Amino acid sequence: MKKAFVFPGQGAQFSGMGKDLYDNSVEAREMFEKANEVLGFRITDVMFEGSAEELKQTNVTQPAVFLHSVILASTLGIRPDAVAGHSLGEFSALVAAGVLSFEDGLRLVAKRAAAMQKACEAQPGTMAAVLALPDQTIEQVCESVEGVVVAANYNCPGQLVISGAVEAVNEACTKLKEAGARRALVLPVGGAFHSPLMEPARKELEEAIAEAEFHAPVCPVYQNVDAKPYTDPEQIKSNLIAQLTSPVRWTQIVLNMIADGFADFTELGPGNVLQGLIKKTSTEVSAESKASL
Repeated sequence: MKKAFVFPGQGAQFSGMGKDLYDNSVEAREMFEKANEVLGFRITDVMFEGSAEELKQTNVTQPAVFLHSVILASTLGIRPDAVAGHSLGEFSALVAAGVLSFEDGLRLVAKRAAAMQKACEAQPGTMAAVLALPDQTIEQVCESVEGVVVAANYNCPGQLVISGAVEAVNEACTKLKEAGARRALVLPVGGAFHSPLMEPARKELEEAIAEAEFHAPVCPVYQNVDAKPYTDPEQIKSNLIAQLTSPVRWTQIVLNMIADGFADFTELGPGNVLQGLIKKTSTEVSAESKASL
């Protein structure tokens, strides 16, 4: 049975995350200490003992989720047949597949977090979860609204997140409820991720990605922008640059992986969001989440 490793994005963090890895594995401890060095502050202190509020700071959240996922994957000693990650999780997937070194992956994630924070402050935006409407209906409603609002995260059938300027998202939510959505709920996020409002962050991150060394992966990487598997480092790089302003096509990734013969999914990192989304996409496959050794 073909095995896929999948990696969660921002929002899965919790206080105490990764502590058992640090305590029980010499390799994990060395990687965590290397991360403290690279970042210039002890992120382990915040991960292991920080409050929910401290963990929510963008400069902590993204590296913390990345570190938990990547260090867990490296200490398992199992090689997957393919990898994929949701938004931020794509960086974890690229390190797990050997495309990026651990240090380069961490530096890019830290730059990504800082660039996204800056973009949020420059142009406030928001996101909203829409339940129980066909994707096409949601896309059409977004197109009918003036201002920036787009489909941002295709999470599973019947669950899509929209993103954009605050007024446009609010108007879209009203129209989506009128169109029959069970819920159209504005999320407590700091910005309009995976929308055109992230363009300044995309430009900033593009420079950092262009400088990083990308290697051929040990297995295919299914990428967010078009849900297809890639093994060419240059294509992987350009898809990663496009990721910040493009939707996360998670539903399509899962369906494509299943069509390609994957029936065993393991989510590595904090939380179990992806496990739930995979099970909602198909009842025919096995999906488990793993947060420790």
